Amino acid sequence: MRKSARLIFLGDLMLGRGVSRALRDHPPEWFWGDVLPMLGRADAVIANLEGPITNSDTRWRRSWKAFHFRADPDAVRILQCGNVRFVCLANNHMLDFSEAGLLDTMSALDAAGIGHTGAGRDATEAAAPAILELPGLTVGLMAATDNMRDFAAAPDRPGTNYIEMTDGPEQLQWVERSVRALRQAGAGLVVLSLHWGPNMRLSPPRSFRRFAHAAVERGVDVIHGHSAHVVQAVERHGQGVILYDTGNVIDDYWKFPFRATITSFVFQLDVEAGRPVRLDLVPVRIHSAPLSLARGRSLEAIKARMVSLCAGFGTPLVDTPEGLEIPLSRP
Repeated sequence: MRKSARLIFLGDLMLGRGVSRALRDHPPEWFWGDVLPMLGRADAVIANLEGPITNSDTRWRRSWKAFHFRADPDAVRILQCGNVRFVCLANNHMLDFSEAGLLDTMSALDAAGIGHTGAGRDATEAAAPAILELPGLTVGLMAATDNMRDFAAAPDRPGTNYIEMTDGPEQLQWVERSVRALRQAGAGLVVLSLHWGPNMRLSPPRSFRRFAHAAVERGVDVIHGHSAHVVQAVERHGQGVILYDTGNVIDDYWKFPFRATITSFVFQLDVEAGRPVRLDLVPVRIHSAPLSLARGRSLEAIKARMVSLCAGFGTPLVDTPEGLEIPLSRP
């Protein structure tokens, strides 16, 4: 019986505005470019869905918000052809088109067979963990955000699973309860997906590091971070691996000066007997569309940047022709 699996973690997928417009002229596989074969070889791709999939035109108006994202319903095909099997809904854009947009998104994902967590019809559902069954692994997933407090679900209102990203007792009790429930459900690997922190930050604050370490010590195997729109360091802690921020992967965002918003990585995790054993970081260029594998000087520059980011975290990095490797197996 197979007891291994390959997971790919990606950052933000913002499928609205220019991406949805481009879908009218291109097939869904076009957006993934020459990265698509790699995604297809994985058992599952896991990402953050940065915005609702909905036809609703009722924008969030209960508090000020600069940007409102909305993807056309057809955009779910981009997820399907990219082998995206699970998405985080806990973020600061999921209610851009109010509760109706969130509920439409959940319905669209359910119909497409794509799992999700981090938002729900009420606070209990938003905080509930979920299971992803793969041929060689049962993956347990949970998600939360510290962005956009006004989007937080309530006992009688849909919304996101909002928490403060500190190692306080309330937050860690949620982690412990969720890990326990996932293990009881048969999860061999537990993933915590976090949309945390402000945009464009190059490194995680100490409070995030403390929270991530505490979560790993309570049984989380992988921290899947996103929100900054730029890649941050990777860290090994105990038996777990922390992807502090996985950046962007598909979007139409304006390119910020002095920040690496046009490049990212495909984070490819190999799991054996429920334990992460190897993480490959494959550099990609996000812009201009479609997504593409980095080559030549661009490849070397992206790798060098990650080496620099990880320098203060004690993370072992091995150079490979495709990118970088982080060995994870330990005695």
